[in-house]
Amino acid sequence: MIKDLNIRITIIVVVVLVSIAYLTPTFFFQEEKEMPEFWKKAKILPTKTLNRGLDLEGGMHMLLGVDLDESLINTMDRMTVEIKGYLDKEEIPYSDVERHGTDGIRIVLTDPEKQDDLKAYINKTYRFFEVVETSTLGGKFEVTYKYREKDLLTFKDRTVDQTLETIRNRVDELGLAEPEIVRQGDYDILVQLPGLADAEKAKSLIKKVALLEFKLVDDKNDLEEALKGNVPEGSEILYQKIKDRDTGELLESRPYLIEKKTLMTGEVITDANISISTTGRGYPHVVINFDSRGEALFEKISGDNVGRNLAIILDNSVYSAPVIKTRISGGSAIIEGSFTREEASELAIVLRAGALPAKITVHEERTVGPSLGKDSIRKGFMATLVGGALVIIAMVLYYGASGLVADLALFLNMIIILAVMSALQATLTLPGIAGIALTIGMAVDANVLVFERVREELRLGKTPRAALEGGYSKAFLTIMDANVTTLIAALVLFQFGTGAVKGFAITLSIGIVTSLFTAIFVSRTVFEFITSRFRIKRLSV
Repeated sequence: MIKDLNIRITIIVVVVLVSIAYLTPTFFFQEEKEMPEFWKKAKILPTKTLNRGLDLEGGMHMLLGVDLDESLINTMDRMTVEIKGYLDKEEIPYSDVERHGTDGIRIVLTDPEKQDDLKAYINKTYRFFEVVETSTLGGKFEVTYKYREKDLLTFKDRTVDQTLETIRNRVDELGLAEPEIVRQGDYDILVQLPGLADAEKAKSLIKKVALLEFKLVDDKNDLEEALKGNVPEGSEILYQKIKDRDTGELLESRPYLIEKKTLMTGEVITDANISISTTGRGYPHVVINFDSRGEALFEKISGDNVGRNLAIILDNSVYSAPVIKTRISGGSAIIEGSFTREEASELAIVLRAGALPAKITVHEERTVGPSLGKDSIRKGFMATLVGGALVIIAMVLYYGASGLVADLALFLNMIIILAVMSALQATLTLPGIAGIALTIGMAVDANVLVFERVREELRLGKTPRAALEGGYSKAFLTIMDANVTTLIAALVLFQFGTGAVKGFAITLSIGIVTSLFTAIFVSRTVFEFITSRFRIKRLSV
C-alpha cells in the first residue's frame, strides 16, 4: 500500500480524469464528426464511444451452418486436376484419375513400374491421405487414397474457421463496430451485427457464397435432350441470367449443360477488382488474379481444353462461358456479365474478402429493432439506478457518514467500469448491465466488511484513526479471497460462455477489479485524508 497520502490522492484524481476523458465521446459526441477540432487533433484524447451490443443497439442475429460435404467434394475434384497435372508433367501414363466417394481419389496407371513415383508424390504433397485399396491387373496399377479420419476432422475444422474468417472480412467491409462472429457448437457460426443500418445488404453480403468455380461446358451431349429431362450422368443444367444493363431487369435465363467436375475454385484468388470495358458502352467487369498454384492450374486447364467452352460459375449461376482459344498464362482472368457498377463492386468485395469454402445455410435469423434496444437500455438503466439508490440509502442509514464515503467509492466505481469498457472497446450488453447491477452490491460488500471490523476496533477503545487502520488491515484478506474467487468464476464464464453469458462475465470481471480499487484504495484514502486534516473524536460508522 502506498503510504504517502498526496501520492494516493494524485493517483485517484488521475484515474478519475482519465475515466471522464474516455466517457466523454460516449456521452457528448455520438459520432466522430460531432467532436470539436481540438479534441480530434489531440491524439492522446480518446475518440471511440462505448460499444453497445445487439440487444441494446438493435441489429441482426444469424446462426449459420456450413455444408462441409460439398466443400470436401470440391476439394477432391481440384486435387484430381492437380494429380493429372503432375502425371502429365512427369510423362507417367494413366487411364483414369477420379474422385472416389466424397473423400477419396482413385488413380489408374497404365505403367505399373511408375507406381513408386506416384506414391512418393502423394506422400509428399498429400500427407493426409492413406491407401485404402491397391491392385495390379491387366498390366495396370490401381490405387485408391482416402483422407485419414483425424485429418478429415482437421479439414472440417479448418473449413469452418475459414468460413468464419471470410464472413468476418466481409462484415469488416460494412464498417460495423464490435460485430460478434464466433463458432457455436461443432460446425455452426453465430453472427451478431449490432447497430446495423441496412440489414438486407448485410444479409445479402454474408449469405452470398461467392463460390467461384471453373467447369467445362458439356459439348458431348445434347442440351435440348437435357432440357427435356434426359440429363446425362456427370452433368447438370445451370443458367446464365441475362439482365438489362441499364435497368437491371431480368431479360432471360440462358441454359448451359455443364460438367459437374470442378476444375478450379476461387480459393486460389489473391485479388479482385472492378474494371470498365474500353469497348462498347463501357460496362463494368471483374478482374481476378490467382496465386502461383492457381496460375499453374489455370494454365493447365486452358492448355488441355483448347477449343472448348470454360464456364465461370458463381453460386451455381453461369456468368460467362468463353471459348478457350489458346493456353492462358499470366495468372488472371475476367468475369463478365450484365453487371451494374454496384453489382460488380459487391462481387469484387466478396471475391477479394474471400469466397466461402462451402455453402452456408441459415438455421436461425432475427432482426432486433433499435426501438427495442432503446427500451432495453431504459429498463436496464432504471434497474441499475433503482438498485444503486437503494444501496446508497441503506449504507447511509446503517453506517451514517461512513456510508457516504462508501457511496462515493461506489459512484466512482460505476464511472471507472464504463471507462475501462470504452478503453478496451468491450461491448455493453443487457446481461452486461445486469453484471454492473451485481457489481453495485459486491462493491459495497467490501466496505461492509471493513466497517464491521472498524466497529469491533472502536469497541476495544481505539481512536478513530487506529480503528480504521485495524479495520482495513484485518478485512483485507477476507475481501481479496471473496473477490478473487468470484473473479475466477467470471473468467471461466467469459472463456467458455457465448453471447449473453460472455457479456455478463465482461462487466462482472471489470467490476470486481475496479471495486477493489474504489472500495479499498479510494475509501481508505478519503478516510485518512479526513482524519489527518480534522480532529475527529468520534467516527460515524
